[in-house]
Amino acid sequence: MHALDILGDPVRRRILELLAEGELSAGEIGDEVQREFGISQPAVSQHLRVLRESGFATVRPEGTRRLYAIAPEPLADAAAWFDPFRRFWQPHLDALATELARGRRRRRLAAERDAETDEPDTTEPQED
Repeated sequence: MHALDILGDPVRRRILELLAEGELSAGEIGDEVQREFGISQPAVSQHLRVLRESGFATVRPEGTRRLYAIAPEPLADAAAWFDPFRRFWQPHLDALATELARGRRRRRLAAERDAETDEPDTTEPQED
């Protein structure tokens, strides 16, 4: 199965988003996904199996729990598939980054100007 077939399912994408934050038990994943998508625990288990068998997730037993973690290699493969297409959106992202930096700079300079005008006059009054 192609990486994009795996990532094309919103439930599996959500599971990967959860795992990107760190290792989780099958129960923790199930609780979150069942709440968000309204699917059964067996359906969540099926999605976890697909992620595990396709290499997107790893699982390790810890007592009675099964702890899942993200496996980065298949995600890197999926990202590499997008490389020829980055030219369509990368210039827009670069332009956005430039505009965000300009906005931060304007706010910083304005704050510095405001701080200069708000400073109390610390010079001694001169006698006549």
